[in-house]
Amino acid sequence: MRGLLSSTFASPFTSSLGITCATTLVVPLAVVAAAPAMAGGPAPRAVAAETQDAGSTQSLPLAPLAGRRAAGAAPDRAERGLVRQHVRPFSLVGVVWDDPDAEFHGRVQVRTRAAATGGWSDWKDLETHTSEHGADPGTAEKAARGGTAPLWVGASDGVEVRTGPEADAHAEGGALPALPSGLRAELVDPGDGSAAAPVGRAGAPARSGGLPGAPAGRGPEVLPALSRAETRREAVALRAVTPDPDATPEQEAPAPAAGDVVDEPLAAPYIGPRPAIVTRKGWKANEGLREQGFVYTSKVKVAFVHHTATGNGYTCAQAPSVIRSIYRYHVGSMGWRDIGYNFLVDKCGKIYEGRAGGVARPVMGAHTLGFNSNSMGVAVIGSFGYTKPSAKAVRGIARLTAWKLGLHGMNPKGKTYLTSGGGNRYRKGKNVRLNTISGHRDGFATSCPGGRLYSKLGTARTTSARYQGR
Repeated sequence: MRGLLSSTFASPFTSSLGITCATTLVVPLAVVAAAPAMAGGPAPRAVAAETQDAGSTQSLPLAPLAGRRAAGAAPDRAERGLVRQHVRPFSLVGVVWDDPDAEFHGRVQVRTRAAATGGWSDWKDLETHTSEHGADPGTAEKAARGGTAPLWVGASDGVEVRTGPEADAHAEGGALPALPSGLRAELVDPGDGSAAAPVGRAGAPARSGGLPGAPAGRGPEVLPALSRAETRREAVALRAVTPDPDATPEQEAPAPAAGDVVDEPLAAPYIGPRPAIVTRKGWKANEGLREQGFVYTSKVKVAFVHHTATGNGYTCAQAPSVIRSIYRYHVGSMGWRDIGYNFLVDKCGKIYEGRAGGVARPVMGAHTLGFNSNSMGVAVIGSFGYTKPSAKAVRGIARLTAWKLGLHGMNPKGKTYLTSGGGNRYRKGKNVRLNTISGHRDGFATSCPGGRLYSKLGTARTTSARYQGR
């Protein structure tokens, strides 16, 4: 996130052992709810309705802004946006476009009206360079649309959006680049989770948390913290239910039958106690949104740390709502199969299950383009380019990685190799040496996880190793 801006907009822009847990059955991607037609405003995209309790997304097309076109500029280089208008309640906003491979060379700014006070916020920037978050090139999972990072704005009922191109420093003559086509503002209401689908379509596998066995939708809302001895016993039990290590990352794996044993090493001698983890049931995920089945990789060798770039204006009590919003944005707006991150950590250090498939299993995420195989993505909720992360959040990273990397025999202070799936830093097929706890920017040329969080990864590595007993 670039922070707050209040200047006039111009163009070009200024620069317990055996714990079992399962989520509900999954169903194919559900479409998001439509906004009502608004006088003087753009028509929303026609989509199916959902209840307010379950959450919804208003998708509003951006139109050319009157008087906001530079002299001689082509129509696709004119500034586009939404005039200030009243909308149904929402709490998170992002902007998407049609082509998932198109880069947005410019600036996107939003301002919102607080539902409680009626006051309008200052203009805020959305992070536009987000293509580095997502599935690896050439895999079955592919975004349906391009988009900005979403911004958490809290309960709001009004919005104004403005976008425009910025001259590319490498372009001849400083020419303005074209804006991507199909720009739309996505206004996400997370709902209260009370109408989250507890059961999906028959035949779809269900899994959340650690070991299988609990009926769908009846697992705990929080997996309790375990002692070191309990954690080691659980790790041995997990050997009976780990996925096929020979499966390719793109294979969709059904839930294995209890008692299936695969060739995995015994519990590592160094493993941190399992921390308490809020499950998808705990943050009230609507399991009807995500796709059926799960995708697994062979093991977890690297934990990539991210920030969500959703801003820091949330309370810890609001974190489940923020996660539901990100989930809905990733699936409904971007077209991913599920939330991209494997785990999330809030500013109070609480750890949340992200992508479904089992917290103790090597679930394939969509977080570090080119390096989603044999890794996991841990996102701290917030923006940390200029804001220091809380000590509790850094400890949360350390507790989580001490356990999860320990399950796979990895030293948090060590290094390992991953093979690149392709990206802007490493070509496809290159064997890359990485820290076992790395920042997103270590695998891709990006500012994520923000400089202030990235500078704390050394502390996270040392603390995580200590939790493992090293």
